[in-house]
Amino acid sequence: MAAITAKLVKELRDKTSAGMMDCKKALNETGGDMEAAIDWLRTKGIAKAGKKAGRVAAEGLVAVATDGTTGVLVEVNSETDFVARNEGFQEAVAKIAATALTVDNTDALRDAPVDGKPVTTFLTDLVAKIGENMSLRRMSKLSVGSGVVEGYIHNAATAGMGRIGVLVALESTGDAAKLKDLAKKIAMHIAATSPLALNTDDLDQAVVQKERDMLKAEALESGKPEAIVDKMVEGRMVKFFKESVLMTQMFVMDPDRNIETVIADEAKALGADITMTGYIRMGVGDGIEKKEENFAAEVAAAVAGS
Repeated sequence: MAAITAKLVKELRDKTSAGMMDCKKALNETGGDMEAAIDWLRTKGIAKAGKKAGRVAAEGLVAVATDGTTGVLVEVNSETDFVARNEGFQEAVAKIAATALTVDNTDALRDAPVDGKPVTTFLTDLVAKIGENMSLRRMSKLSVGSGVVEGYIHNAATAGMGRIGVLVALESTGDAAKLKDLAKKIAMHIAATSPLALNTDDLDQAVVQKERDMLKAEALESGKPEAIVDKMVEGRMVKFFKESVLMTQMFVMDPDRNIETVIADEAKALGADITMTGYIRMGVGDGIEKKEENFAAEVAAAVAGS
């Protein structure tokens, strides 16, 4: 049995990022065998990660990765924004995003290898090191045959990742550098305006009907005849479509032109057709029900239990 020295404990800590006391216990349990101690910590870490898996992870990062004609957005969640600022977490998210370029969907990404292990195991090991629940929530991908897929991260926490990510796909044979610049500007617009669809035909009809019903209920409050009310509603729906659909939104960088006109003008300047085939806007925690924390009560409980 090897002597459990402070140097040995530190070496194990450096290799695993586990706490000093955990490292000392691991070495004691394994008779000072370094590799066995690493396995012991990994096993215990996985057990801890399992306990954390039920906790809501609604923070985290959205990362973008592109390779010219293909781009992906990936959302990896954590429990707190503090972990989202952790360098180790950010490096892990970057690796997952790069791997996402090689697969087609979220399920495939969960099984794809990162550092020699599936993404799910890779994240489980990271949970053991950092101490918070983490999960790969989703990925979305866009590709074009010719042209560009460009990404943009709003208020980036570090290069290529932050709380809001956007992808824009432009099909064209025009100059790639100029297409990338146009796509990035449109992506910035999308981050700011959060359109509901690319074109009117792409709108969710349930959303359209809900808006129509709400506007009609408001108009009926005026006491006007129903025939007048219907005309009022249709007029307001025109405004709704114009403001909700990307191609008819006025460009935030040039409010005198809508996005459709901006693309047409750039196509004319490039001497090549440009078709916007799609976009994706992804925000951290979209749709996740977050648990409201009473921080004062949490501190009081911690003090009482100490």
